[in-house]
Amino acid sequence: MRFLALGDSYTIGEKVNSASRWPVQLARALRAKQLDVADPDIIARTGWTTDELAAGIEAAAPAGPYELVSLLIGVNNQFRGRDAEKYRAEFKSLLAQAVEFAGGKPGRVVVLSIPDWGVTPFATLRDRAKIATEIDHFNAIGRAETLSANARWVDVTPASREEHAGWYGPDGLHPSAAQYARWTELAFDAAAAALMH
Repeated sequence: MRFLALGDSYTIGEKVNSASRWPVQLARALRAKQLDVADPDIIARTGWTTDELAAGIEAAAPAGPYELVSLLIGVNNQFRGRDAEKYRAEFKSLLAQAVEFAGGKPGRVVVLSIPDWGVTPFATLRDRAKIATEIDHFNAIGRAETLSANARWVDVTPASREEHAGWYGPDGLHPSAAQYARWTELAFDAAAAALMH
């Protein structure tokens, strides 16, 4: 079964090796439960916003149908101070594309929430409360649009806000393999359900 992962630095796994990216960990976890899913095709780049992901998808021109499609996008919209309602429009368009790649079946699409980079060591001198509020707002939009489209929503934001040793990569911003493993656990049921959809 084919798996397409769409996103930004969190999907490409900035600062971790390719085996530690959460979509790759997820495919491994699914195979361990006898769900015969291939390693993901990944269209993602560090720094991408919604419109840049759309351009990246157009350039890559992936050929569906995929049995599983994941989408995680928006942190760079927030980071760059982009308008939330513009995010809604672009996110909706990306979600519609994801459903198309999933053979028109929204139940095969799994959307992950945006993690909160405001809690990271990188954000020490930033306004953490403002970042959290903005991330929550973007996630409320993402969740509403995902549920409205009948796709599957996975909330990894609370896990991103936990404090654990070794929770971040060497840049003090991006998650470590250990945090991605936690995301994999959180996304597992939704992904397994999607594959059986």
